[in-house]
Amino acid sequence: MHTERSEGTRSASSQEPTPSGAITHHVYTLLTPGEQERVDVAARGCFATIHRDSLDQVLTDLRSRSATAILLSVARMQQSPPHQAAIMQRVVREFPRIPAVALLTGAESKPTHTLFSMGQQGVRALVDVRDPTGWRDLRALLVRQETGAVEAEAMRQLRELLPQARPECLRFLDTLFLVPTRLTTIRELAARLHLHPTTFMSRFTRLGLPTPKRYLAYARLVRAASRLENPGVSLTQVAFQLEFSSPQSFSRHVHSVLGISAAAFRRQHTGQSMLREMLDELVIPHREALAVLDPFASQPQWMVPPLRGVTEGRDQRTGRSTPTAPRERPPRPTRGVATGSSGSARSRHGSARPPSSMPRAA
Repeated sequence: MHTERSEGTRSASSQEPTPSGAITHHVYTLLTPGEQERVDVAARGCFATIHRDSLDQVLTDLRSRSATAILLSVARMQQSPPHQAAIMQRVVREFPRIPAVALLTGAESKPTHTLFSMGQQGVRALVDVRDPTGWRDLRALLVRQETGAVEAEAMRQLRELLPQARPECLRFLDTLFLVPTRLTTIRELAARLHLHPTTFMSRFTRLGLPTPKRYLAYARLVRAASRLENPGVSLTQVAFQLEFSSPQSFSRHVHSVLGISAAAFRRQHTGQSMLREMLDELVIPHREALAVLDPFASQPQWMVPPLRGVTEGRDQRTGRSTPTAPRERPPRPTRGVATGSSGSARSRHGSARPPSSMPRAA
């Protein structure tokens, strides 16, 4: 039975992203019950532990959600059946960008042979927590691994290219790489930043910048290229990880942005090369405008009327200008005639008036 604990840190979706906000560390573990409790205590405030009962489960989960590392107990590996060695080799071979870390806790007996076997299977890191300083080494290892991720690298390079940019501009650019992958539209991004979508987009248009939609599209492709560096994930799995409705939707997205197929995208790009293309296309040519950009210089949200259907000539679904149909006016009664409660025709002063079809009295 699967057990999943995320006591160490809050999910990235539950807090507002900031330039200094850390990307959540998700670490899959294969530990004994006693080791799980100790790792959970050490993980608090640093990374989220996702405990699994077998390497088969870890391999399945890695295809649906990425992780910072895989933490393997030497004691647990001693208890594993022989076929787990082949699965360990598959994990390392199919996910080379996710390091497997062996953990020595003192619960194992004669670990030398097991460590040698794990090294042959591709495990390249070992942390010994039998000494209290080992827990500090484990946290430092995971933080160092995460700071090498493409999201963190993107934020570093953006600051190098835009040293004079306003904090508000950097906050927007950071948000592109810190938001949950389920955020896919500019309307959702604007809502997360507490901005009206129309006002948000107008800030870029006035400075001659590409649209926020284009920045978000490139950032999503940077994340996709980074995940596709692992041979163990398919285009279909990455499409669903990034919340595209289907693999075909992901292919259309790639073609609309880069003009190539999804298969060619996987062959031609890594996370770093896609990040470089984004910077060359959207940042370097627009450094002067980005230096003065303040996407948040707008009215407070409570001062902006909500969009409902067609409001102020804009379609809520597409955001495009549409002609607003004139409001249908109720029929006007005949001048000087009003209908009373009894249904009889009365004059302006309330006196009865004979129908026009009746002859007038002489």
